[in-house]
Amino acid sequence: MSTIDQSMIHTSMGHTSMTDTSMTEALGRFLDVDVARYKLITVNLANIDTPGYHTRDLDFRAELRRAAAEDSGIEEGGMEEGGLSSASFSPVSRPVRGLMERPDGNNVSVERESLLLAEAQMKFNLGVQLLKDQFHLISAAINSGGATS
Repeated sequence: MSTIDQSMIHTSMGHTSMTDTSMTEALGRFLDVDVARYKLITVNLANIDTPGYHTRDLDFRAELRRAAAEDSGIEEGGMEEGGLSSASFSPVSRPVRGLMERPDGNNVSVERESLLLAEAQMKFNLGVQLLKDQFHLISAAINSGGATS
């Protein structure tokens, strides 16, 4: 069994490894956007008693496309070029229109936010499971060691 040269695992950037495939990168973006939405939902819930607070949300698909474009260095709508990382990715949230406002001006709905929270949790669990499957495939390829049938 041969040892793997560290230069094969890490690039000069220090962040890319042989486990970085297009699928794992896409799943990472998916999880980044999902976590951003999850945090936004929790902020909405935390502000349920804040007078004048208006519910904010993000367009999951649009943010996922934007994260993918940002990751590939494509400029889209004036975005800066560069790779996606948790530190650099900042989703664009917008006020949600059409929700009923209470007399204090707050329009956060516990029912709506709870449903969105459950949806975000299911998406996260799906993303993690798909990522585990990808790592399992990579592990199986490594463990086969080039054996032929």
